[in-house]
Amino acid sequence: MVFERRAEDGNLSSITLSHASSDTTPLPSPTARNPLENGPHASSSLTLTNINGEEDVELATKNTSTKTSTEPPYHIFSHRQKWQLVLIVSIAGAFSPLSSNIYFPAIDTISSQLRVSASLVALTITVYLIVQGISPSIWGPMSDTSGRRITFVITLTIYAAANLALAFTANFPMLLVLRGVQALGSAATISISVGVIGDMACPEERGGFVGANAGIRMIGQAVGPVFGGLLNSKWGFRSIFWLLFVQSVIVLLLLLVFLPETQRQLAGNGSIPLHGFHKPWLYYLRPPKSWTSTKNRETPPSKTLRISFKSTLVPLTYVFQKDIFVLLAWGSLIYTLWSMVTSSTTTVLLHSFPSLTQWQIGLCFLPNGAGCVLGSIFTGWLLDRTFKRAQSEYKIRHGFPETVNIKNLPDFPIERTRLRFMPYFSLSFIICVAFYGPSFELNDLRRYFAANLVASLGLQFMIAFTATAIFNINSTMLVDCFPNGSASATATNNLVRCLVGAAGVSVIQPLIAAVRVRNSFLILTGVVILFSPLVWVQWQYCGKWRQERERRESDKSRTV
Repeated sequence: MVFERRAEDGNLSSITLSHASSDTTPLPSPTARNPLENGPHASSSLTLTNINGEEDVELATKNTSTKTSTEPPYHIFSHRQKWQLVLIVSIAGAFSPLSSNIYFPAIDTISSQLRVSASLVALTITVYLIVQGISPSIWGPMSDTSGRRITFVITLTIYAAANLALAFTANFPMLLVLRGVQALGSAATISISVGVIGDMACPEERGGFVGANAGIRMIGQAVGPVFGGLLNSKWGFRSIFWLLFVQSVIVLLLLLVFLPETQRQLAGNGSIPLHGFHKPWLYYLRPPKSWTSTKNRETPPSKTLRISFKSTLVPLTYVFQKDIFVLLAWGSLIYTLWSMVTSSTTTVLLHSFPSLTQWQIGLCFLPNGAGCVLGSIFTGWLLDRTFKRAQSEYKIRHGFPETVNIKNLPDFPIERTRLRFMPYFSLSFIICVAFYGPSFELNDLRRYFAANLVASLGLQFMIAFTATAIFNINSTMLVDCFPNGSASATATNNLVRCLVGAAGVSVIQPLIAAVRVRNSFLILTGVVILFSPLVWVQWQYCGKWRQERERRESDKSRTV
């Protein structure tokens, strides 16, 4: 198809539009923004030649964003297989919140049996949070280099051994040290599980998987205190650690049997045959059919990544990126307030409602856990729904076919898509925290016992729901920013949250003792309001800052 035009210099030129495909669709209008509309697999070239046949300019536009017949899928696992692995790794990731919360109803019992004050027992919570924050910074880079599977097995082995030792706790120093070891093994399971999801999930399904992962983890948070209260009242606090030991051994066996290596530098999109420890026991009996086919196979990496001291420090540099810092700062503040509410629950309830028994106190943690579970599930569904809608609108607005993969389009507004509901969740969280403290002192507790308890626990539910929604949005956003280093990014997120949270947990009991429950949480509400402009900064600037960061990284990689 040839069109002639008169150039500015008077020479007659022709425009030739050639198609690699057999599509005979007429030439699109000059206003069309997308040269790919003639077909998802078309490769078009626009050539300007003068009348003598000499080539002046050639503009080639190839559809590198769409899936072609030779482009392998993001991952070869079916949607069902992905969900099965998400279930397994999420159960493993549940040990971190479970080990923390199952412990809360037993604080007074431990205090009396080990003959130490409740404040000292609360110190074990602070130690747990500190180690919980630091250890993923080691395990996360290891899983991004050496593999998810081996890191999972090492951490769960440490965790199981710590639980076995805690079951024989005889004194407070032993409890303090072993709680740190327990956190060393359990804390990284969250970042590794998110890393597995990042390996398998493309952006349009990532929100749902991350939400389900958080929801399953939070089930442990919901039922943990209930089981802790029941076990403590029946067999003592050591029975809690026996339960955790048995559970950890079972999950460790599940990982050994079913979890293949998913780290993309080692396994690609799942089509690269695995060997040695990367290969699950199940594959020795039934290897995947994709290993015998070259249809969707990716090329194995030319060199194996190895963990180093530098690779351990690299994730820490994420904190100094402006877009990441804002996400981490707001998320860590919300996490700290939620941790302060949760860790002070036993003390506040016993002070306000002294007639409650140990197992009843355990039941009082259910609204908090239920809020976490429902918040995770709802946010996962919401993130996937808003992403698919934004993706469809973006393609229509720019004239792209449905098959275009937006991961190759740097101007897609991922921040606006993910953070769309952040202001609503943040405002709801602030309101609930403001009313939480006064809810214990609104009425005469002796006359309105049930009403006050329902109000306080109902606010706990809403605090947990909105806080978890904010956590999930932040976690999904971080995986979007670092899809190939999702475990390290999640570990950095965990580090900042847990260190700030540990500081908050260490001061909540003295703060309540000094100014009472009502004033304590009103002060904390003021702190959150003071930092709430971070939500506006996220919305307004994070997209711009991310693009600047990616350009710097791209320029740096070209010069190396």
